[in-house]
Amino acid sequence: MNWLLRWPEIFLAAIVTAFEAYRFGNTTTPAAHATWTPQRKLDMRNQVRDLWYHGYTSYMRFAFPLDELAPLSCTGRGPDWDLPGNFAYNDVAGNFSLTLIDTLDTLVVLNDRAGFEDAVRKVIRWVSFDVNTKPQIFETNIRVLGGLLSGHLFASRQGQPFHLPWYRGELLTMAHDLGRRFLPAFSTPTGLPYARINLRHGISAGESVETCTAGAGSLILEFATLSRLTGDPRFEKVAHKAFFELWNRRSDIGLVGNTVNAWTGDWMHPQVSSVGAGIDSFFEYALKWYILSGEHEFLDVWNESYAAIMRYSRSLDGLWYRQVHMTTGEKAYNTLDSLSAFWPGLQVLAGDVESAIKSHLLYWQLWKRHAGIPEVWDMSYRQATSLQYPLRPEFIESTWYLYRATRDPMYLDIGKTVLSDLLLRAKVECGIASIRDLRNNALEDKMESFVLSETLKYLYLLFDEDNSLHNDDSNYVFTTEGHILTLEQKYLKLPSATVRRLRRAENQRCPAYEPPFFIGAEDMPGLYVGIRSRSDFDFARFLVSTALSDGDETWWHPNGWCTIPAVDLYSQEFILSVDGKTVEEDTSPSLEKIYPVSDGFMVRSITGVRARIVRRLDGKGYDVTKMGPHTVLTGQTVYINDTALATSLSRGKEMHIEQRHTNVEIRIFIDFVDPNSYITSIAGGPVTDAVFTATTGIFAGDPTNPHPHNGKALRFGQGEGVGLVRDLENPTGCQEYTQKFADEAILVRRGECTFLEKLIHAHEAGASGVVVINDSNTSINPSATAEDLEDVGDSLDDVAIVVLGEGDGRQVSAMLDAAEDRHTGRVVLVLEGTQCDTASVEQGPIKENSDFTEKHVLYINGHALLNTRLLV
Repeated sequence: MNWLLRWPEIFLAAIVTAFEAYRFGNTTTPAAHATWTPQRKLDMRNQVRDLWYHGYTSYMRFAFPLDELAPLSCTGRGPDWDLPGNFAYNDVAGNFSLTLIDTLDTLVVLNDRAGFEDAVRKVIRWVSFDVNTKPQIFETNIRVLGGLLSGHLFASRQGQPFHLPWYRGELLTMAHDLGRRFLPAFSTPTGLPYARINLRHGISAGESVETCTAGAGSLILEFATLSRLTGDPRFEKVAHKAFFELWNRRSDIGLVGNTVNAWTGDWMHPQVSSVGAGIDSFFEYALKWYILSGEHEFLDVWNESYAAIMRYSRSLDGLWYRQVHMTTGEKAYNTLDSLSAFWPGLQVLAGDVESAIKSHLLYWQLWKRHAGIPEVWDMSYRQATSLQYPLRPEFIESTWYLYRATRDPMYLDIGKTVLSDLLLRAKVECGIASIRDLRNNALEDKMESFVLSETLKYLYLLFDEDNSLHNDDSNYVFTTEGHILTLEQKYLKLPSATVRRLRRAENQRCPAYEPPFFIGAEDMPGLYVGIRSRSDFDFARFLVSTALSDGDETWWHPNGWCTIPAVDLYSQEFILSVDGKTVEEDTSPSLEKIYPVSDGFMVRSITGVRARIVRRLDGKGYDVTKMGPHTVLTGQTVYINDTALATSLSRGKEMHIEQRHTNVEIRIFIDFVDPNSYITSIAGGPVTDAVFTATTGIFAGDPTNPHPHNGKALRFGQGEGVGLVRDLENPTGCQEYTQKFADEAILVRRGECTFLEKLIHAHEAGASGVVVINDSNTSINPSATAEDLEDVGDSLDDVAIVVLGEGDGRQVSAMLDAAEDRHTGRVVLVLEGTQCDTASVEQGPIKENSDFTEKHVLYINGHALLNTRLLV
């Protein structure tokens, strides 16, 4: 891409960098060439260990048996007895020695058996849940119930160093007592729990029915483990019901909302979906309970929700995840919160390492800019709007996951920076203090229990190569509070014979990470390089407007900020037809078209059937996950036995139909006359530069092939781009234009006439092509009848037609509105490249009686649809 096209952004970034150059303390990235020897890792591990014990011993000295340490006043803190509505205190502090329980299994990670035994004895002696406090169920579940269960598993299991011979299950008895006190909260018509409960008296009169998806739906790990260990099924039953009550209320596009009415089950305003606060651990527990228990239905939830998130919430550059309206998938807010920093780690656990690397880069740039992760960051203004940092663990957790997956030393460098910043900013005489303001390092008299339970636990594991957890290939998981849970085989439930027959093998993928590869000259084979050498490493810096630090200079790309990362679509939907023409969707296909078979579905007619295609995480192909109204589960197969398809294939071979890409990326931006106009526009206006995925026409010029064999060069979006215009008197392009165009592309709305007519009118007026705004977000490739195409011949080969979804069309229209109203410049369209979504069919040997072939025969993007078989 010509870097001159992006000079407004570069100019703005320079301005922002000049004003924001100050950073607290000396927190530059360590030199990339520093060698991470075993001894250096050990030294760093011991520094983390020392910091952890500084916090822990301070708590035990100044705060125990209260819930948390107040490190600035060197005292303890518990519930606010005088103000029950002070949720900032009372949601967590329940007068049950919170920090001690929350840190039990961190002592295991630190290999401190004596400390673990002493802590278990103190919990048994001092803690009771017969208290007149009203904590939040979610926080108490993940911190206290999870801590008790993890401590019990290590204390009771023989054959490992932390088995306590004198222990008789006291922690599990306490966990059962706490779980029993939770149960009245689920007495709602929906089964969704109230957010808070009094541990002695139950639900208070007039208790709020508002709860969040994470709070109501992130209970299954702890509750089900409690049921399996005690034999009391009530806990797993209520958590399972609450989880699927939420999931079954998802929108038509597969997204869940943030806030829900526990009594009615209705989603509450503003009905947004994200991967951050209020929803985050719902997705986490879907995947982790499947890992722990092997129950397929939770894997199905994870797969479907991940596909929806990657389709609607992921930004166009692939580096961050937006808050979107749950019913439409359109962007709602341009902010992200610190809790969403857990997402890269979960992506690693799911196997999508490439996406995890990208999303983690943005949080790393935020840390470099602030020496911490601010609570809320505004992507539009490129600044933090909430500057607290209570020493949250999510970014460090994701860093640990990525290092274990990639072994790239950059993540050790990040860990060193994090530790240096914590020592410099948060360590005080009586413990480790939360940061109230990252700008001036104002501190708060509070040490959250998760600092010892998660933050320093993950940082310790990052440098502890020999930790036994790194060699444990069991089904253990970390809960969302960092507690270690595992279930022995005797506690697992075998799937029924019906489920085993339907699911067969799960086709789990274990993608192998491959570092970036630098291609050398002909006489040099090239070499593998680190993540810092990726082009999108610099682009993340641009998104956050972070200054170039000394440690980055070796890896700096002069045009890195100018290169928008290319993002492959993770999931796509198509309305199928046998000849590539547009057909109406059959929303309720009969059993004559699609019907279930023993291991999947048989499709007798594909015409009008909506199919959802999802990219496999190992990059080796795709799966059909939905065929019409039917969900195709992992391990199932879609058999296609449409005789019309066989006829179409034969006819296509005779006609030598040219294949073309179905999608193309187009960049649309405002070419500002005055850079001050650009700064004003981004401060309070619509998006001024974005890349959209458009669907291409199957007639006229091919925008993915600007120099076809017929010699007619395409003008549409070539070179530095063409202007994008519209005619308000002819909004659909169905009339002849009264003005002439100089190779501009014309933006029109769908309807009133055919796609072919729209393009003919634009061509006659001198335009280079047409951009059509669809009346929905459904993908559609413009087509025309064979008779009409015979009439126009090759006269349209030098113009092109593409279609944008309704949501993208609104953004483009807003750009035109801004450019026209403010007279700040013109709107330009540039072709960015193709999505390579060429769909082709390779016919296997046809057998009598429709026996399927052993070969994968349907392909997209050059890769097989791995769970399909063509029978014709």
